[in-house]
Amino acid sequence: MIVKEELKLTAEWDKTFPKSEKVNHSKVTFVNRYGITLAADLYMPKNAEGKLPAVAVCGPFGAVKEQCSGLYAQTMAERGFLTLAFDPSFTGESGGAVRYMASPDINTEDFMAAVDFLSLCELADPDRIGIIGICGWGGMALNAAALDTRIKATVASTMYDMTRVNAKGYFDSEDSEEARYEKRKAMCAQRLEDLRSGEYRLGGGVVDPLPEDAPYFVKDYYDYYKTSRGYHPRSLNSNGGWNVVGCESFLNQPILRYSNEIRSAVLVMHGDKAHSCYFGRDAYADMVKDSKYADNKELLIIPGATHTDLYDGGGKGAIPFDRLAAFFAEYLR
Repeated sequence: MIVKEELKLTAEWDKTFPKSEKVNHSKVTFVNRYGITLAADLYMPKNAEGKLPAVAVCGPFGAVKEQCSGLYAQTMAERGFLTLAFDPSFTGESGGAVRYMASPDINTEDFMAAVDFLSLCELADPDRIGIIGICGWGGMALNAAALDTRIKATVASTMYDMTRVNAKGYFDSEDSEEARYEKRKAMCAQRLEDLRSGEYRLGGGVVDPLPEDAPYFVKDYYDYYKTSRGYHPRSLNSNGGWNVVGCESFLNQPILRYSNEIRSAVLVMHGDKAHSCYFGRDAYADMVKDSKYADNKELLIIPGATHTDLYDGGGKGAIPFDRLAAFFAEYLR
């Protein structure tokens, strides 16, 4: 029997972006195949008629739906799509008994459960469903697209491959058997420490206060998560962060193994000033290499955009929403 958990959902508008007068908004819940109940915001264009093309949105990794995934969802709803921004398992308003955990399998399933919800929603056309994954959820979105044949179009925005960065470090600077062994050793020791203490130790969110010599990408994160621009009290990155052992399984799980078998359309979007741009470039290259399905794949590089500019536009309209709307209009028809 599938049982939905009763979640405590915030009634008031508590987003980091203003509410649109062009869109109707409501709170919904749905269950993934692990029995975890997920919380989501459903956005619908006002005066819409008939069954609509639908898009599920999640990310960044460590963010909540009240931040940029909600902004993406609301803005795409203004352009005629039924959209769903959801909190992944163990975070935000969603369920999951142990908080602040992550899993390449469960989090990919979260996207597929969102597709389940939209497929059965009377407002949506089940044959016209797409997804958007932001930051670490960009890699999750590609993994879901490789697994879920119902997904007709996917956007990976300012993406991270969370398995790659955990196993190899930033810019692959820790790509050695010895470095991975030390990470595994530290994780195993932390597991026992957590059990002895009776609680999971947090790994810390974005550093605060910001050191003067912080790398530019750390400053970029601080400017979004720790200021009024993007701070949210339920966001892991704005506050205490993930459990130290929260991402342990990512060390051994390459999520993009079958990306070149994705038959549906994919748009990988990245700013050329983003420290993470290599994730997007490499993911696209791997996706089209030796693929029979390369014709509907695209890499869009946005000049002058940093990583977090594609979270909320960076005050300069960096997110090409009209381009995203055109992409989904083409492939969700």
